[in-house]
Amino acid sequence: MNKSDLKLSRPCDQLPIKIDRAAPQTLQFQLFHGIQALILSGYLRPNELLPPFRELASQLQLSRNTVILAYQRLISEGYLETRPGVGTYVTGTLPERALHIQQTTPGTSENDDFLARRHPFLFHGDLHEIFPPRRLRPEIDFFVGRPDSTSFPGKLWSRLLTRKIAHGHGGMTEYGDPAGLPDLRAAIADHLAPARGIKADPDQIIIVAGIQEALNLLSRLLVASETRIAIESPCYQGAAYVFQAARAKILPVPVDDQGLDVDALPSGPVGVIYVTPSHQYPLGSTLSLERRLKLLEWAWDTGAYIIEDDYDSDFRYQGAPLFALAGLDRHESVIYLGTFSKSIGAGIRVGYIVAPHALARPLTALKGLLNNGNPWLEQAVLAEFLHSGSFAHHLRKIRKLYLSRRNTLIDCLHEHFGDSLISGAEGGMHIAWTLPPGLPDADKLAACALEAGVGIYPLAGGACSFIADDHQRRRLLMLGFSSVSESKIRDGIGRLAGLCAPDRAGAAIDYAI
Repeated sequence: MNKSDLKLSRPCDQLPIKIDRAAPQTLQFQLFHGIQALILSGYLRPNELLPPFRELASQLQLSRNTVILAYQRLISEGYLETRPGVGTYVTGTLPERALHIQQTTPGTSENDDFLARRHPFLFHGDLHEIFPPRRLRPEIDFFVGRPDSTSFPGKLWSRLLTRKIAHGHGGMTEYGDPAGLPDLRAAIADHLAPARGIKADPDQIIIVAGIQEALNLLSRLLVASETRIAIESPCYQGAAYVFQAARAKILPVPVDDQGLDVDALPSGPVGVIYVTPSHQYPLGSTLSLERRLKLLEWAWDTGAYIIEDDYDSDFRYQGAPLFALAGLDRHESVIYLGTFSKSIGAGIRVGYIVAPHALARPLTALKGLLNNGNPWLEQAVLAEFLHSGSFAHHLRKIRKLYLSRRNTLIDCLHEHFGDSLISGAEGGMHIAWTLPPGLPDADKLAACALEAGVGIYPLAGGACSFIADDHQRRRLLMLGFSSVSESKIRDGIGRLAGLCAPDRAGAAIDYAI
């Protein structure tokens, strides 16, 4: 073949390739894929000459060897050819379908759901709103359930991490028990006995990545289509969405200032009831002892399992905490859920299930099928954190801090808005504030406050689920205080009061709207 037979295009002077020296990929890898993409997209046509090694290296500020190695790989894979005295050019025999691979990849509006139509999704559900998008977080944010970041025991945690890494090579390289690290399960059992009145064997405890994973495991184990599930109304959105995704039949049970209204519990067979008795989410009420005993009796009579979500029971400010339902249970009908997301931080992703003996093995099997267990390092650090007494010390410290912030918030509300109806102040990390007469509905007040740099949350914005005609949703605000300093609490409530002052012409909220 003569040179003239190739019918080469004129050589490209430059190639539009971007090299990112901060990227994890090697420079050779980036160059290879850059040229490959230009060929597949049709930018470089068959028989088109490429720049010589030296010119391309100068253009992209690469070494000549880097360019040579990238060209050699493209030649070996059939994208380029070379002839002595001519140069390197795009092969003329590249299959047509390869030249248009990018154009035929599904992604246009008319074909992006082609496979979805052929294979209908078996899962149907919504993502719960556990936190507002970071870009929308206001200057002063009263969002619920967020620990104080400055109180995280960083120095001690770092020392424990270093120690475990230095001496825990076996834990880092081997599979562990799907139910969790035995030392951590034993430490949790030791913590629960005095703190929550629960006498549990470590074998009953399954370590999970937070309460949300626990709810999903229990849903797979206990819930099928049309299973009757009773939930509080209003309740935690993440739980309601899990049961709805399982296509259960949801039976809402109202909540008042004593917690779940046990007189309104459904009759007939019920598979599961989900409750937050220590600090009802979102209203904050505590289920009275009388109602706890009635709920346990109802569960035994109906054959229902009780899922007790004890998400922030580590924080109690008034009176002695009541025993958990699981501590009062005598029939093993209560499945207890705990978490370290509120007491230490959500980022460590560690929670646990205390299961009745009959459920421990199937839940462990489910956990193993899901992910073979939680990471060893976080479990090992947390186990020592508990065993050493550091967790108890940490709790005492942040309880004192959160109590001071709670008191500041309540004082500010009374100062600016008079005698306000507040629930949930006995414990937890947030309160529920019923808006006094004369103030607008919660949704409108929250929208105006956001423009002033203050985040306050109606039920719909606080990861809550409720029945559509629930009047409470229009007059209730959730105010988290654990992650807001006292000075910011005063500033935030002061700004809110300024928005609501009727004598501030032009600045007050128009209540008539």
